[in-house]
This record gives sequence, structure tokens and C-alpha cells, in this order.
Amino acid sequence: MADIETLEKVRELFRNDRFATEMGAVIDEIDDHYAKVSLVLNEHHKNAVGGVMGGVYFTLADFAFAVASNWQQQGVVGLNCDASFIGLPKTERIIAEAELVKDGRTICCYDVKIHDELGNTIATVQCLGFRKA
Repeated sequence: MADIETLEKVRELFRNDRFATEMGAVIDEIDDHYAKVSLVLNEHHKNAVGGVMGGVYFTLADFAFAVASNWQQQGVVGLNCDASFIGLPKTERIIAEAELVKDGRTICCYDVKIHDELGNTIATVQCLGFRKA
């Protein structure tokens, strides 16, 4: 896990990812090709029937992927993401953890798991990234 000074620098860098940060996403941890981000759910994250909008889960996963794939060296952009929404959170805070699966010359693959604070899986997202030259 990165030291607090490095974590603060990464948080400052990704403050410009305004859609995610204004939604409430925060960076909790970083490590080698890894990121853990979270947010506290509230009323503006809900859909018309009172559930959490799928876009909230996807945005949190995309933010975790962006941090994990770019905090050490910038230049990875999303190429394709495949999301599966498989559960409901039982806590107000949800967590996304992105972990490198494969790091090729131009294409990388990350698995992102989203869970609540009790460890219940809410969604999984596989993200393919393209490394710009």
C-alpha cells in the first residue's frame, strides 16, 4: 500500500475527475496497479423506485479502474467495460476495488469488484484499457 503522502498526491490528481468526485467517490487506497475507492450513498444516488442507479455503480467502478491504471503512469483510457449488477447493498457505504489482471503492451485488463461494508458483492466490472503512446 502506498504511503499517505503518495495517496494525497493521487487524490489531488484525480480531483479533476469531477463526475466521480462530485458524485461522492473518494480514493481510499492505492497499490501497484490497484485502487480502492468508495462512496456513501444518499438520496441523489437513487432511481425512481428507490434503488441505487446502475450508473452509480458503473461510475464508481470506472473511477477505480481509472485510478488503478493511471496513478503510476498516466495514459490509459477505457476501451470496453462489461458490468454485471448482481446484488443490493446492505450498508450506506459501497466500495470498488480494481485489480490488474493483464498488462500488455497497449491493452490492459482490470477486474473491479463492488461490495458493501459487509462484503456483500453488488457488482462486478471487467475493464479493458488502451494505453495511449
